[in-house]
Amino acid sequence: MSESRHLGVCIDRPAGQVYAYVSDPARLPTWAAGLGGSVEQRDGRWFAASPTGEVEVAFVEHNPFLVADHDVTLPDGTVVRNPLRVLPEGDGCEVVFTLRRAPGSDDAAFEADADAVTADLEALKTLLESGA
Repeated sequence: MSESRHLGVCIDRPAGQVYAYVSDPARLPTWAAGLGGSVEQRDGRWFAASPTGEVEVAFVEHNPFLVADHDVTLPDGTVVRNPLRVLPEGDGCEVVFTLRRAPGSDDAAFEADADAVTADLEALKTLLESGA
């Protein structure tokens, strides 16, 4: 088993609206820098530009539990599973991403990944609270 870290941000927007936004692959460029170069749907599958090349992004089906888990298939075929939840909290919500340490990743790389995810979550918060 790999090490995990739960990273979250509270967003002052209804959970359903936040879920609809984060679970839409077409919106990834607006908040997820690592997948934010461009996103394109081809033959029912979603592909995104990333710093390592084109990746495939596959979200779970929309569901009443506000689970937006998604797999990212890297150019070398490695699949990275990304648990992502929207948790209702009063009139707002918390978005929680579970970051898993990549095999062979050292402490500095894991911290850099955590910083990148935190920045993405903060970008999502700023974007959605501004009325996007």
